[in-house]
Amino acid sequence: MSQNKAEVTLLVVEDDDLDAMAIKRTFKKLKVANNLVRAKDGVDALEYLRGENGKDKIAKPFMVLLDLNMPRMNGIELLQTMRMDDELKDSIVFVLTTSATDKDKVAAYDNNVAGYIVKSDIESSFLEVIELLDCYWKIVALPR
Repeated sequence: MSQNKAEVTLLVVEDDDLDAMAIKRTFKKLKVANNLVRAKDGVDALEYLRGENGKDKIAKPFMVLLDLNMPRMNGIELLQTMRMDDELKDSIVFVLTTSATDKDKVAAYDNNVAGYIVKSDIESSFLEVIELLDCYWKIVALPR
């Protein structure tokens, strides 16, 4: 049975309201029908991924678009927690962050991210990022 791309949920873990709204607007502009869920930090994201604290658990398949610099639990801490969790360790995660440091890139790739995107490299347009994700989940078979 082939996977329907519309079944893939995108969890956006982003504390910046403007960036989160821009991603949502880009979804609408590109007419991407996939479900979009926003978490404001790593703690919030884990609650969605595990279905805790009254949040509906995000069903597989899903992908995560992850900022690194966030309060409470940053992106690297979230990645480390996910990779140690048997239910979340195979999650597809793309990093979208302002950090261009090699230290952060290495830490992200050491935690098996699918890609690392620096916000300044996309010139404040999320069009290319959402097109990448849309193409990715159309072509790649994701774990359920």
